[in-house]
Amino acid sequence: MNEKKVKASIAMMTASAILVLVGLGSAYGASAPESKTQYPSMAPLHLYLDDRDTEIAMARSAAPDAISRDATVMVLTEHGYVTAVEGKNGFVCIVERAWMSPEDSPSFWNPKMRGPLCFNPPAVRSILPATFERTKLAIAGKSKSEIIAANKEAYDRKELPPLEPGSMSYMMSKRGYLTADGGNLAHVMIYTPHMDPAAWGDGVPNSPVMLNPQFKGAEPIDVWVISVGKWSDGTPAPVM
Repeated sequence: MNEKKVKASIAMMTASAILVLVGLGSAYGASAPESKTQYPSMAPLHLYLDDRDTEIAMARSAAPDAISRDATVMVLTEHGYVTAVEGKNGFVCIVERAWMSPEDSPSFWNPKMRGPLCFNPPAVRSILPATFERTKLAIAGKSKSEIIAANKEAYDRKELPPLEPGSMSYMMSKRGYLTADGGNLAHVMIYTPHMDPAAWGDGVPNSPVMLNPQFKGAEPIDVWVISVGKWSDGTPAPVM
């Protein structure tokens, strides 16, 4: 997988992606004028919804079983995310949709995209709320520009929580569908305040770290994608 393909594949969700989507960089697609994309507006809501059991399994696949089996699992419904399984380890596993993509992503409304990820407890408290916020706005029929503006305003007004130190998420699912052509990458994401990419070795030859532009322009957070080389079930996965 070449560098251009990988960067398009990762950008989910997640974290909330909120800060995250992970996201999927966890950017769910590459930049292009929206007027020329295949997904200029939201598709019918039912195309973004999945069977409950299917979504639970996909969400759990984001992290190794030792983590996801005791995690809370949330699924998307026509009214937003709801808890499907109560956990006990503080992690939350969820499947983010394409509206967690960067604002310049041509696949912002792609109904096929799925970004399974599991947030650790600090990210549950400080990143996941942004996923809920964007999802609420999408379901309410807001446009992409309205969602991005509302997201930024919510942070400016401190209606969304500040980043909590130690926030991270797992995106190691084989089932992820992170680009228009289904591209995927096993990785973890670490959330920080805005930093110089050079401080993490972003863009350095053979570095497993990449700055994800997922929340560019909306959230005051950097999302660092680290390729891990194996899927959540332990089998080998492509690396950057």
